[in-house]
Amino acid sequence: MNAVSGPLPADLLAAYDAPFPDRSYKAGLRQLTALIPLTRNDVGAAIGRATLAVLEQWQRPFLTAYSDSDPATRGWETVFQERVPGANGQDHTTITGAAHFVQEQQGEQLGRVIVGLINGCTQSSPNA
Repeated sequence: MNAVSGPLPADLLAAYDAPFPDRSYKAGLRQLTALIPLTRNDVGAAIGRATLAVLEQWQRPFLTAYSDSDPATRGWETVFQERVPGANGQDHTTITGAAHFVQEQQGEQLGRVIVGLINGCTQSSPNA
């Protein structure tokens, strides 16, 4: 699985490295993938269940917008729309031409989707 659908510019890759003076500062980040649960008993699975329990109480608008080429997020819009009150009734957006890092490959398209959600929220708010 590719996280991106094409090469990223060198300046963008350098920006990701900028906060880290050397490789040792990335140790925690390198362990992050170990939290991706492979079984129900993995630490990451418990974290995921606790996170979803909180999200099941979320009443504010909740946007689901994933790419068309990321198997890691495929189907999650349905989970969120069924279990997160703020996602219920929201349109799901599929972003084309990106992989896992939608913000890097289709940032403008994703930005328009986010602005649309915000504008819809403020227009329907009695304080708008």
